[in-house]
Amino acid sequence: QVQLVESGGGLVQPGGSLRLSCAASGFSFSTYGMSWYRQAPGQEREWVAGISKTGGNTNVKDSVKGRFTISRDNAKNTVYLQMNSLKSEDTAVYYCKASGPSVYWGQGTQVTVSS
Repeated sequence: QVQLVESGGGLVQPGGSLRLSCAASGFSFSTYGMSWYRQAPGQEREWVAGISKTGGNTNVKDSVKGRFTISRDNAKNTVYLQMNSLKSEDTAVYYCKASGPSVYWGQGTQVTVSS
């Protein structure tokens, strides 16, 4: 059974940090590219960051460049999103996505940036 389970979300003050994790199981994690998306209330889901199968290539959305970092540990079947200098506009449900022979989504984790 394929599972992507996000964790690490929560309430944080502006300027704070969070690290999201997405633990994968049920498929060959190291053969999939991984991405993080987010969806704010009333808005469409948007791509935030992506990482290649080996982790050698990463890319992030311009608005989070310099603040967010994506990484992966293939030994742990886990992808991470380190989020620093958080802003209120980063408030959203964050999802991880696996892209390869198939596409899988996690259930999401809420991130709320508020004082």
